[in-house]
Amino acid sequence: MNLMIPFLEAEDPFPPVDLALREPNGLLAAGADLSPARLLDAYAQGIFPWYSDEDPLLWWSPDPRMVLYTREVHVSHSLRKTLRSGRFTVTLDSAFSDVMLGCAAPRVDQDGTWITTEMRAAYARLAALGYAHSVEAWLDGELAGGLYGVTIGRMFYGESMFARVTDASKVAFVTLVRQLERWGFPLVDCQMSTAHLRSLGARDVPRRQFLREMTRAVEQPPIPGRWTLEAVSTIDPA
Repeated sequence: MNLMIPFLEAEDPFPPVDLALREPNGLLAAGADLSPARLLDAYAQGIFPWYSDEDPLLWWSPDPRMVLYTREVHVSHSLRKTLRSGRFTVTLDSAFSDVMLGCAAPRVDQDGTWITTEMRAAYARLAALGYAHSVEAWLDGELAGGLYGVTIGRMFYGESMFARVTDASKVAFVTLVRQLERWGFPLVDCQMSTAHLRSLGARDVPRRQFLREMTRAVEQPPIPGRWTLEAVSTIDPA
């Protein structure tokens, strides 16, 4: 890679995010490691890792940043019907490793995966420490879709989602967002802009705005321990 970004050694701090490249958007640094301390330091500064097996460990902070404000989640008419039907059973923190494996599985529109064995192990460590959480959508006792992410204070950083059945990941995501809203989480970090997330109400905001709002959320007290979904009737998006 012929890019002017620093290569971090184990003890090196991250550079300021306003030094991230414009092209590719948000590339900030390479190197360092995926220890819990490094990952939590990254997320608290609005930085996340994203790389493939062929790349070194890369760190990103794009501008603009896609976020979803929990009060703005968009639920289409068809998805609302699916949510009310009770077709899927949604749980929290019940199958973290399986959700990561589902997210890492090959997809028709991608070559390979960025969720490497090293990444799965790193986020499993965060989950064991209470900083990473999963959401599962079950159909007839089988895992049909889900997502996982990192949380600090009352800030949720979404990482990846998958679906083996139509609408499974959307049901998991909307159910999570409604629960986060009840817990006082103001926004979800969606990292990169995608049409799929935009259809659910996510939008791009300037990185400076994201960092300001993220910092306020991070400073709030966390929801401790293993997460449990509250009664569906209390978070119905109707």
